[in-house]
Amino acid sequence: MKVTHKSSRERIKTKIRAKVIGTLDRPRLAVFRSNTHVYAQVINDAKGITIVSASDLKMDKKVKKAQRAFEVGKEVAKKALNAKIKKVVFDRAGYKYHGRVKAVAEGAREGKLIF
Repeated sequence: MKVTHKSSRERIKTKIRAKVIGTLDRPRLAVFRSNTHVYAQVINDAKGITIVSASDLKMDKKVKKAQRAFEVGKEVAKKALNAKIKKVVFDRAGYKYHGRVKAVAEGAREGKLIF
């Protein structure tokens, strides 16, 4: 089997997902980043539902991607607090914890979410 960047990330993602499980009292904050956008969801794995989500699809494209990711983190934190969620577990989904993934986490922390 040929090892590619995508297959390597999927292997790491599987290992992370085995340890990071979202429950009702502490759901999972999952991050997905594409080349152009970043998405964040708060997920209850026990029921298999997405509680709140946010993305940078409607944000200004002239702003740097890391700054947009920070704003996505703040937005998902605001929505989670409105849904009475204060504590989450962070799921970086196989991405390294830097750049836009780190910006989402810092934005969520600034929005008063507890990891």
